[in-house]
Amino acid sequence: MTDLFSMFDPSSSIMNLSFNWLSTILGMLIIPLYFWFMPSRYIIIWNKLMSGIHNEFKIIVGQNGSMGTTLIFVSLFSLILFNNFMGLFPYIFTSTSHMVMTLSLALPLWLSFMIFGWINNTMHMFAHLVPQGTPMVLMPFMVCIETISNIIRPGTLAVRLAANMIAGHMLMHLLGDIGPSVNSSILSILIIIQLALLMLESMVSIIQSYVFAVLCTLYSSEVN
Repeated sequence: MTDLFSMFDPSSSIMNLSFNWLSTILGMLIIPLYFWFMPSRYIIIWNKLMSGIHNEFKIIVGQNGSMGTTLIFVSLFSLILFNNFMGLFPYIFTSTSHMVMTLSLALPLWLSFMIFGWINNTMHMFAHLVPQGTPMVLMPFMVCIETISNIIRPGTLAVRLAANMIAGHMLMHLLGDIGPSVNSSILSILIIIQLALLMLESMVSIIQSYVFAVLCTLYSSEVN
């Protein structure tokens, strides 16, 4: 490695064929098989989880949301969750730690929301630029602030997901590098810390995929 961040560089290849993003589409290859399997406990638990998240997203979108809109965000949650967990396995490229992946998910969604809102609900979008109860003097400043906060939304979505994935992986990598240079007593403590960090990263993977999907759902509910 040339520096610490080079651990996230896409460098996996066989015969000059890049296999870095193979883990990203691996889940898409597995999903069709579930329609041919007998329902197991894991599939039933997963279906219960997706049904609960779908009902929660329906409440956020509200009655004015388009039919089937929540299915987009449930699929988005599943995709990010799968890639976050795949990044926890050794020697697997963590795609969600790269802005190319996260911004490719956030920017098209935000752009589609903005285009839909400004074309179909123009007055509603103008009303969002000025919060209710704002004094007349502060209205120009509030419009500027709300416009800037609206524009940076895809960037904050992308940076939040990528930064959280990078932080945990980097900490585990730093602790793993000092393993060969310590004695056996400290090594056992180090292994326990690594296992605790792995459990923490598993929870972060779930939370960050949920936060990303919920924020996208909230942004979509504002344009209706």
